[in-house]
Amino acid sequence: MSCRERKNSEKLMKWAEFPEVLTFENYRLEEQTAFVEKQLNILKELTWVDECFTLIMMGPTGVGKTHLSTALGIHCIENGYQVSFISMDRLIYILKSRDYVGKSRTRYKRITESDLIIIDDVMYMAYEPQDAHLFFQFIYEMYDKAAFILTSNKGPGEWGKFLGDETLTTAILDRLLHRSEVLTFSDEQDSIRMKYRKALFNHQNIES
Repeated sequence: MSCRERKNSEKLMKWAEFPEVLTFENYRLEEQTAFVEKQLNILKELTWVDECFTLIMMGPTGVGKTHLSTALGIHCIENGYQVSFISMDRLIYILKSRDYVGKSRTRYKRITESDLIIIDDVMYMAYEPQDAHLFFQFIYEMYDKAAFILTSNKGPGEWGKFLGDETLTTAILDRLLHRSEVLTFSDEQDSIRMKYRKALFNHQNIES
């Protein structure tokens, strides 16, 4: 990698605003039930980014959705793509404040210029009608301009309850699911975050 390429990659990593650096090097594919290695290799080819596909990653907390989405995002940056990572709550705030908060305006510009937009924790909570409309307008604006990764512990069929408008939800899903792949992380899958967590107490030593 040349000095110019390295500086550009560093800039794109800063703009992406990943909450932490999570790569494929420490991703435990053998722990996943949502896909196999062949499917992961297809995702790594990144043709789905060029074709503005949507990846929806569904499943409970701690099964690796955010790790996979971040690793794919970093892989995109390493291949010259611009990426934005943002939680849905934060995205709604950016959409509401972009007209009068300078930082929000800058972030919104970077998001809309991205090749891949990763929205984490989609439908984590219920949203006000005006927030739902802002989200729809954003999806409508970016349709066919960027690829998406959405992580959620709710299936698309439940999103209407959180947006409060079934018609609006259908319109959003029509665009997101037009070219899409859904990865379902099983409810029966052990939480990777818990399985490999560091413990303060060694229970065997305590009991002995």
